[in-house]
Amino acid sequence: MTQRIETLANRPDFLRAARAGRAHAPGFLVQGRKRREGEPADPDLIRVGYTCSKKVGNAVARNRAKRRLREIARAVITTEGRPGWDYVLIGRPELTATLPMDQMRADLSRALQKLHG
Repeated sequence: MTQRIETLANRPDFLRAARAGRAHAPGFLVQGRKRREGEPADPDLIRVGYTCSKKVGNAVARNRAKRRLREIARAVITTEGRPGWDYVLIGRPELTATLPMDQMRADLSRALQKLHG
């Protein structure tokens, strides 16, 4: 079943995800948390945020890494993510922009299983 995803935009949402669970993958880090009942977001919605620090590279390299993270999120989180959860994908220097997309999709799938596990 394909779920609807929305992009995280507010810093407090990113900080709440940072305090929750995390799963490491070779090309990125995934942070995830189940939203509480009282939060204003739609409980049937999956929210995803993307971030890359300056360690990833200049603006061109960071944007490329985030585009790749968005693409794997569209492919994997829409089918394997859970409604009512927030996820943050964090790019890693050099690896996020260079790993094969098939490997990154498989890594994200494993990371989500670990988070939900």
